[in-house]
Amino acid sequence: MSTEPAPELSDTTPSAARTSPPASHSGGGAALYALGIVMIAALVSTVLLWQRLASIQEQLARQSADSGAQAIEARTVAQQAQDLARETSSRLAVAEARVGEVALQRSQLEELMQSLSRSRDENLVVDIDAGLRLAQQQAQLTGSLQPLVAALKSASQRIERAAQPRLAPVLRAMGHDLERLEQASVTDTAGLLARIDDLVRQADELPLVSQVAQAAVMRRQAGSEPAPATPADSASEPAWQATLRRGWEAVRDEIRGLVRVSRIDQPDAMLLAPDQAFFLRENLKLKLLNARLGLLARRMDSARTDLASANAALNKYFDPASRRTQNAATALQQLQSHMKTAEMPQLDDSFAALATAAAGR
Repeated sequence: MSTEPAPELSDTTPSAARTSPPASHSGGGAALYALGIVMIAALVSTVLLWQRLASIQEQLARQSADSGAQAIEARTVAQQAQDLARETSSRLAVAEARVGEVALQRSQLEELMQSLSRSRDENLVVDIDAGLRLAQQQAQLTGSLQPLVAALKSASQRIERAAQPRLAPVLRAMGHDLERLEQASVTDTAGLLARIDDLVRQADELPLVSQVAQAAVMRRQAGSEPAPATPADSASEPAWQATLRRGWEAVRDEIRGLVRVSRIDQPDAMLLAPDQAFFLRENLKLKLLNARLGLLARRMDSARTDLASANAALNKYFDPASRRTQNAATALQQLQSHMKTAEMPQLDDSFAALATAAAGR
């Protein structure tokens, strides 16, 4: 590149010398000198231009090489970034799949926990419902509120230990039923049964009206018998006179026994045969036992009817003046008054709340 312009200058210089018009010797030397200076300046500028151009080309080549290296490095980095992005994308897909699996497992675990909790609550509700129904049957059989109260307290404690918000209405309903039970009053069945058993035992000892009349006649006959004669009387009284006196007294007592006037309020009681007294007492016992069975079966009307029938038989056939008969009649009246017609309180609120909880609402 630096050798090609020289021949051109050499070519142009003679041509310029050939084309220049002839001049004088002094003028031509100055012109040649000026022309040489111009040529030298042009040559120097050309050389400087070529050097600068060469440096520019070298710089461009170096920059091009640097750019190529940077491009190669950029392509390498881009390839690495692309590989990293592809790997990251695959890892992200795997992570998303794992996250999806974890979310699915978590949802399944939550459903399982809810199912277990729901199943436990349902079992608790069913168990409490069965316990309350059994306690209600026991209360109806025994006539006492203690089985219901104990069952409600035990069920409330179990619900409190479970700490389930959905069972809170059941707990409130049980509290209401417990307050109603504490304010309610029922018949003392155990005490009434004991008093009926006592009356059954006393039935064999109660005196009958017919037996009392016969005993009174025997007492009067015993009181009318003459006193045994003393030795002094028998010695002073002749034998025939003593025999006549005893015969007269016997006839007199026999005549007095033929006719006796007394007030009889219950003719049937006086006409009762001695062998029928046993069946009368057994009939009284059967009425008392029927009243006992009615009380156990919570049939208060039937029990009161049997007690009233027993009281009527007691007043009709037994001696009203006897203390035992009076005590038995008083006991029968008290039994009738103590038998209340009030029904056993029902746990309607608790059963309704348990049914709602079992339905899952």
